[in-house]
Amino acid sequence: MNISQNVSRIAAALRDDADLIEAWLHGRNPRTQTAYRRDVSCFLAHVGKTLSEITLDDVQDYANAIGHLAVATRARILSAVRSLITFCFRSGVLPVDVGRLYRPHLVKSNPSARTLSEADVRRIIAAESNPRNRALVRLLYVAGLRVSEVCSLKWRDIRARGEGSEILVDTGTPKERIVVVSRAICDEIRSLRDHSDPGDDQPVFRSQKGGHLHASSVWRIVHAAAQRAGVELPVSPRWLRHFHAVHALNHGASLHLVQATLGHRSIATTARYLLGHPSGSSARYLEG
Repeated sequence: MNISQNVSRIAAALRDDADLIEAWLHGRNPRTQTAYRRDVSCFLAHVGKTLSEITLDDVQDYANAIGHLAVATRARILSAVRSLITFCFRSGVLPVDVGRLYRPHLVKSNPSARTLSEADVRRIIAAESNPRNRALVRLLYVAGLRVSEVCSLKWRDIRARGEGSEILVDTGTPKERIVVVSRAICDEIRSLRDHSDPGDDQPVFRSQKGGHLHASSVWRIVHAAAQRAGVELPVSPRWLRHFHAVHALNHGASLHLVQATLGHRSIATTARYLLGHPSGSSARYLEG
């Protein structure tokens, strides 16, 4: 086989891989599709092979290569890779389901090892001098929003409600949710609005180019504010959402209320925040 024939063969295989990936992603949540597409693309770029050539060694090697990532992140990536490999096996592309043969050894995370007090959060918010960024950090914590949710906010999603305001959250699914916040929070956000372009479909948190702020920019904003505040922890937007739940539960909010605010499908997911950061115990009611 000459060079041109080999190049043509590889190009055809890559096109087939792209079609397989899209078929595997079909029917999933749009945001899940985006995350999984990115995960498997990084995997294939690392191994430098087409899907029909993947081996168990490739999966193990990639698992070692991403060993520096957080446990939850690695678990998600490897789950996506293994799911795609299983799909390829069932489609007849691979003779063996090598993803099923791989057994990940992930050390369980200890949520109580991450501690961010309410005072820490207040310092982080106060350390941000840029009005847009300060409102962004505050909203991530107070409303417990995901990064994708805060990035997709439009002006039409913020509405007055009695003495407070409500935020219509785009979850990326047909089911939206509403988060009620104080009027003060809403007023802070509304002060950012450029009334020369009052369109309700315009993004609340705009990038320098005028579009929606990118998730990576939100991460940098939060991380930088934490560093300026002297919080020597790898604080991320996810941490703010996490400690929204912890602090709300510690103040007596019900599990079901926190579940509804964060948009968890299962109450068990919300309960993990309470278990990871216990502030009390029934033992206190049984003094002996």
